[in-house]
Amino acid sequence: MMYNPVDIILSFVLLSVLFSFATDRVLILIKLLGFQGVVISIIPFFIGDHVSGGGTVFTLATLLIRGIIIPLSIFVAIRKGTIRRVVEPIVGYHASILCGLAVIIGATYISGRLDIGSVNGFKLLEPAGIALLATGMFLLMARRNAIAMVIGYIMMENGIHLLGSGLSVSTRHIVEFGILLDVLAGVMIMAVILRNIKQTFDDVDTALLRTLKD
Repeated sequence: MMYNPVDIILSFVLLSVLFSFATDRVLILIKLLGFQGVVISIIPFFIGDHVSGGGTVFTLATLLIRGIIIPLSIFVAIRKGTIRRVVEPIVGYHASILCGLAVIIGATYISGRLDIGSVNGFKLLEPAGIALLATGMFLLMARRNAIAMVIGYIMMENGIHLLGSGLSVSTRHIVEFGILLDVLAGVMIMAVILRNIKQTFDDVDTALLRTLKD
């Protein structure tokens, strides 16, 4: 059986999803986020019948923001804030790995049942998108470190972008680029908030926010 390049690349995205569940290091999460951003940004070059000049510009800009600027912004934020780089879990890492395997299997099953994609011949496009969505939600709910939660939010947006790539090849650029700019603005705001949290609590553990009083 022959596999196309997109499915081969997306298999590495699914592998990065599993690493996201297993790692306890913020720097590794940032690297995984950057890798995912680069991969999902170049997917349109493979799935479109033709890519116009404007589409190429949008795709390259998306790659720059999603794969370089956003991960670099998060990295700079933790460097300047001298933030602890170990992720404190609510769900343990062994259980997280099992959850990651369940997410990948469930995403494959759900994508086959829903059959929502409009681009034929790419078996892993929808499972990878759904898996990224679920992974982002998991990081938001199961990690106490604020940086990991922000990364989870961006992974969710990566999943939406990947699903959008399958649902609409020719008309997605403007809407998704607008969403991407919102995400970039959110990352910039996050950097300010994290600095204030760090100055107040000397940590970015979100459990400490419970101590705030009116």
